[in-house]
Amino acid sequence: MTKKAPDGSKNYIVAVTLDEESIGRSGPDIEHERAIAIYDLVEKNSFAPIGAGEGPFVLHLGITGNRLMFDIRREDGTPVVAHLLSLSPFRRIVKDYFMICDSYYHAIRTATPDKIEAIDMGRRGIHDEGSRTLQERLADKVRIDFETARRLFTLISVLHWKG
Repeated sequence: MTKKAPDGSKNYIVAVTLDEESIGRSGPDIEHERAIAIYDLVEKNSFAPIGAGEGPFVLHLGITGNRLMFDIRREDGTPVVAHLLSLSPFRRIVKDYFMICDSYYHAIRTATPDKIEAIDMGRRGIHDEGSRTLQERLADKVRIDFETARRLFTLISVLHWKG
């Protein structure tokens, strides 16, 4: 059976790789979170680089200065396009996301269910904000649906995580 994007097309990511020179390796906890984020993204996504025709695609992520590099290739390795995306618009969102995640993990050990739910709603709200920002920043480069933007934002957040 041929895999398809949620819209039935072949516009999806089949693999994600990270540039070890610019992103580097981390401790086992962070590597585990990165692997989960990549798995979730590859498992279900809709990803259509503007003007590239149909996929599937392989996404190689790297960091160049203050920019995230999206090196998009065909499944056979043929280059499609590379885009640089400024990380500046994400700094505050990622910082806020980590702070609220920290509060959430602390709360699940000590707080009431109502407080945990309130913090979780805030956490999801910040995650959604990051996802919408990513979708907007990629709008003229790559068409992605909101769920793909959420999974990709999770991966970008994990790339910032220091543990």
